[in-house]
Amino acid sequence: MPVYLKKILVCIFGLLFISQTALACTSFQLVASDGSRVYARTMEFQFELYSDLVIIPQNSPFVATGPHYQKGATWNSRYGVVGMNGFGKPLIIDGLNEKGMAGGILYFPGHAGYTNPENVDPKKALAPWEFMTWALQNFATVGEIKSALNDVVIINIEQADLKVVPPLHYVFHDAAGGVLVVEPIGGKLIATDNPYGVMTNSPPFDWHINNLGNYVKLNPMEPNPLKVYGQTVNPISTGAGFLGMPGDSTSPSRFVRALTYSATITPAKGANENVQMAEHILHNFDIPKGSIRTTLDKNVFMEFTQWSVISDLNNRRFYFSTYTYPSLRMLDLKEIDFSKPGLVTIPINQMQKASKLIY
Repeated sequence: MPVYLKKILVCIFGLLFISQTALACTSFQLVASDGSRVYARTMEFQFELYSDLVIIPQNSPFVATGPHYQKGATWNSRYGVVGMNGFGKPLIIDGLNEKGMAGGILYFPGHAGYTNPENVDPKKALAPWEFMTWALQNFATVGEIKSALNDVVIINIEQADLKVVPPLHYVFHDAAGGVLVVEPIGGKLIATDNPYGVMTNSPPFDWHINNLGNYVKLNPMEPNPLKVYGQTVNPISTGAGFLGMPGDSTSPSRFVRALTYSATITPAKGANENVQMAEHILHNFDIPKGSIRTTLDKNVFMEFTQWSVISDLNNRRFYFSTYTYPSLRMLDLKEIDFSKPGLVTIPINQMQKASKLIY
C-alpha cells in the first residue's frame, strides 16, 4: 500500500468518508454568445486525494470490480479521456473525453444507495468509483449514457484501500448542451436532465430544485428606494438585489449561489472568454484551509479546495488549477494522439509555470 494511503488510514480509518460534513464540491455550466460551452467544478476534501492528471488512450482495457472483488464489467475504451485521478489509480474523478463530453464525481453522503452485489450479474457490475471512467470512455453524449444505464449496475462495495463504501453521484455535460445528473438511490440509477447546469452535493438533485423556490426574489437589478411613513429608505449599498443570497459553504447554499452567478452574468463572446468567466465564478467557492473543520477523536481535519477544473467542451481543452498553484494550466485534447497505447500520468504539481502542458 502506498505510504500516503497508510497515513490516511492511520488518521481517519475511513470515517470521514461517511460523515455528513460539507465536502463542498460545486459544478456549473456557462454558455457563451456563440454557443460554446464550458463546464467547471471545484474539488474539496478533508485530506489529500493525491490527484494527478491522467491521459487514458483509446482501446484501453478495463476490468471493473465485481461482487466479492471478483471480475466485474469489462470493456476497451472507445474514446480517449483526460482528467484528474485520485490515489494513483487509473480512474477519472473529473475529466473530458475527445468527443467533448465532460463529467465529474461529487460526494453524496446520506443518500447514495447502491445495489446489493449478491443480486447482480457480475458482467454488469461497477464499483461507485468506476462509473465515471466507464461513461467517459464509452459515450459521446448524455443521451448515450441514459440509453446504456441498464447495461451496468453500481454495486455496494468498499473501496479496498479505505475500507468504506464511498457515497457518490455524477454529473455529465456534452458539447451539444446536454446535462445529466445520475444518482444511485435505493439501488437504482436515477437519471435526470439538468437544464440549470449546476450541481453540488447532498440532498438529491430534485430537492435542490424545490429549494430554489425560496430564492425567487434574487435579482441582479438594484431595488428601488422604499417609501415608509413618508420617509425614503434606500438600499444600504450596491448589490442589494442579491441581498439574502446564501453565502455559507453548505451544499444547498452553494447550489443557489452557483446558479445565481451562472444565470445572471453577461455571457462571454466566445470560448476563451468563457473560460475566464468560469474561473472568476469558481473563486467564489474556494475554501481555504481552516474555514471548514471536522473534529474526530481530538484530531482536527480541515477541508479545502484541492483543485478546480474547467472543460472547454467545444474546443476540447481541459484546464486545471491547484491549491498551491492557482493559475490555470491547460491540456489541448486535439493535440493528443489517443491511438498511442499506454496510460500517461502528469503530476499536477510539476511544470508549475507552464500555462499549456505539452504531451
